[in-house]
Amino acid sequence: MYVNQPKVLLVDDEKEVADAYALRLEGVADVTVTYGGAEALSAVDESNPPDTILLDRHMPNQSGDDVLTELRSYDIHTRIIMVTAVDPGLELLDLPFDDYLCKPVEREDIRTAVDQQCQVLAYELLGEYFQTESRRSVIAAEINPERLAEHEEYNALDTRTEVLRERISRLIPDVDEMLNTFSGIDRESY
Repeated sequence: MYVNQPKVLLVDDEKEVADAYALRLEGVADVTVTYGGAEALSAVDESNPPDTILLDRHMPNQSGDDVLTELRSYDIHTRIIMVTAVDPGLELLDLPFDDYLCKPVEREDIRTAVDQQCQVLAYELLGEYFQTESRRSVIAAEINPERLAEHEEYNALDTRTEVLRERISRLIPDVDEMLNTFSGIDRESY
């Protein structure tokens, strides 16, 4: 696993195609490859979801459209790119994807699409990070640490803040200075 690279789940029933796209992302993403809808759905860990999912539309047993709909019912922040040979039509108006690439997809195009979606995700997560970090830090500044150590809700907030920080740092290189500046604001009352 690549420590500071976005996590990508690649879903395509054509093994050769899936493996080729995974190779195109080598060195820029930590890629997990699955070869069908059910396998993809079971690979998604809601507590540690992929940052981007590359999803084929035309697959046997469970279509990419069905997988997409089910993924959107999960409690996860992830960006989904349809990568498919299915010609787009008006039905796309009803599908909740974030980007759509028509096969075959060149190496630079797939890398650029993943990078763009990871940047969008990072900025979405920044808002949540700033909200949780400001709450966490003001409470930490005002409440006795022994009392906080036993407070479930505060500990969950503390954990969520750290998870968000780690994920954003993986998605945006050199973001630590901005996060440290925000965390460095004195939130203590006088």
